[in-house]
Amino acid sequence: MKRFLLFFAAALALSGQARKPRVAVGGILHESNTFASDPTDLEDFAGRSIRRGEEVRDEYARSQHEIGGYIEGAERHGLDLAFTVVANATPAGPVTDRAFETLTSELIERLRQVGPADGLLLALHGAMVVESYPDGDAEVLRRLRKAFGDELPIVVTHDAHANVAPQETELSTALVLYKEVPHVDQRERGIHAAEIMAKILKEGARPTQAIEKPPLLYNILFHNTNREPMLPLVQEARRLEKANPKILGVSVPVGYQYADVPQMGPSVVVVTDSDPELARMEAKRLADMMWEHRKVMKLDLPDAAEAVKRAMAEPETPVVLVEMGDNIGGGSAGDSTAILAELVKQNARGYVSAMFDPEAVRHAVALGIGGDFDRPLGGKSDDLHGAPVRIRGRVQLIYDGKYIETAIRHGGRRYLDQGLSAVIHAEGSTPDLPNVVLINSKRHTPFSLGQLTSAGIVPERQQILVVKAAVAFRAAYEPIAGTIIEVDTPGLTAVNPNRFIYKHARSDLFGIR
Repeated sequence: MKRFLLFFAAALALSGQARKPRVAVGGILHESNTFASDPTDLEDFAGRSIRRGEEVRDEYARSQHEIGGYIEGAERHGLDLAFTVVANATPAGPVTDRAFETLTSELIERLRQVGPADGLLLALHGAMVVESYPDGDAEVLRRLRKAFGDELPIVVTHDAHANVAPQETELSTALVLYKEVPHVDQRERGIHAAEIMAKILKEGARPTQAIEKPPLLYNILFHNTNREPMLPLVQEARRLEKANPKILGVSVPVGYQYADVPQMGPSVVVVTDSDPELARMEAKRLADMMWEHRKVMKLDLPDAAEAVKRAMAEPETPVVLVEMGDNIGGGSAGDSTAILAELVKQNARGYVSAMFDPEAVRHAVALGIGGDFDRPLGGKSDDLHGAPVRIRGRVQLIYDGKYIETAIRHGGRRYLDQGLSAVIHAEGSTPDLPNVVLINSKRHTPFSLGQLTSAGIVPERQQILVVKAAVAFRAAYEPIAGTIIEVDTPGLTAVNPNRFIYKHARSDLFGIR
């Protein structure tokens, strides 16, 4: 591969760079919660979640996603992009073999159809688990190498919650991972990946990579990179990239604790230009820094009852209650009733809670706007997220659940859809301070205030906002929050690892017991 890259760069120089390097773009993205019982099948990648050919440009060019960054980076650095297929699905259970085989085969076939490519920019989440492959992302790379050989430069982007399999540093030419949690740097990382590709194809750069995996379960409670302990580590990663031209990229992903796989846990990945020893040295140094974080990772969160009690007494409003055990962005059900049950029980006022409940949406539609609503909500996906809670009230709104996010937000998507949705003003509502339950027919991550504002809800005027999340909501909610209270609730994404039985992750990880 090194000989090929040097030859390619020399040929371009001799030709006066008569043609732009042709770089393919593709992606299969999924964060897989192995504790979830519902698998992620091909249908979960349907609709706007899968784009082919020029549809990819239309969907992502104006987005904050890394693929939007690929497009901008290609324009900056003189790369000619050829789009194949990009597929993603909301985090849930492992991807079925059927979905994986179909999507991977299509990616390979479309790569063949676009003609000879000089390189590939590839978006993979990094925490995809497939029924037959615990390291789903590495398996995608294995198949690409089998189909196209070791000579093709492949620059891969990953989410900061990637459980990076060490083999990926051998199968990829360069790995670039998001640095920020919430993920507000996705487009930036896509630009970075395109820049590395340009250095390979136009300047003859020869990436060498090193990976270190400190033996930690890096608890999701501490993933916020805007504060310690992660903030200094991310700052050091950025400093290294600027200070040393031999360093092409430094990534410090925190990992994903809800995937029970051998590679589960945080990583440090350093990419250098022809300097493997420098890559190893810096990866080891940063991994040692990350290992020290174990000393401050203490769990001490209120349960739902205590959290609601505190929220009702809190003068700094709105109070955001973070339902950690039902973090939709981590693959959970989206219909936990742990906090909603307490809001009703304690007669809270001015609350907003979103709930995934397609049956209830259909019922609201049948009632129509103004109809008297009286129905148990939530707690229907499984027995891990509480019993249904009876909500009485009035159907305030029915709408298609679609909206556009123009700001930089976690997830990077621009066109969003929570499915047919209904707004219920529950008992105790007043015109100035309604109790609002937003029921949707698609599980929807609370990464954008647009989820609420598109339904006519003004979050700043409410007393309590419930988000089924962990950290990702902060980019949208922190600017308007008076107080944020993280809540230890049960569920598929419970913050306490002791709620889970790990069978495949390394048993020596700090924090796993």
